[in-house]
Amino acid sequence: MVNKFKQMKEDNKQETSVYVSAILEQTPNGVLLVDKKTLIHYVNPAFREMFHCSDEELLNQPAAKFVHSDCFERAISVGGKLMVKESIPVHNVSYRVGIFPIEGEDLYCGIFIDISEEEDAKKHYRDFRAQTLERAQEVISRQMKTAQEIARLLGETTAETKVLLVKLMSLFKEEGA
Repeated sequence: MVNKFKQMKEDNKQETSVYVSAILEQTPNGVLLVDKKTLIHYVNPAFREMFHCSDEELLNQPAAKFVHSDCFERAISVGGKLMVKESIPVHNVSYRVGIFPIEGEDLYCGIFIDISEEEDAKKHYRDFRAQTLERAQEVISRQMKTAQEIARLLGETTAETKVLLVKLMSLFKEEGA
């Protein structure tokens, strides 16, 4: 009976391992496993695509060389979890990464979420907002110039009208006197 239970447990582990492997290979998030020296032991296809690298370039290399951050070093130094947001202009990628230790192993896992589209949308919005504010300032300046020109013209014509009316009034007064 004990052997049968051990066999069932072993079968479940193998089945679970197959599922975990499939998830790691298919997830759209980059997955990176490093040791305590931050040397890379595993990367999934999403990570390779996100950082434009191959397994050969990555394995046994320091993580910081590719993620352009000391996030793994910081997580290891505190011995726990860490969330970081970074941008790498060279790869045109922005990411958010959650790092955590793997229990019972001397490994740390980083799950990288590509937020490049979100960051591009934010930048586009900031640029659009700045352009709109600049355009509004231009319109206000033109309106002010136009209002000043109208006021100047009104002032001139009002003064001319006053001069003319004063002359007319004095003429009528002279004729009437």
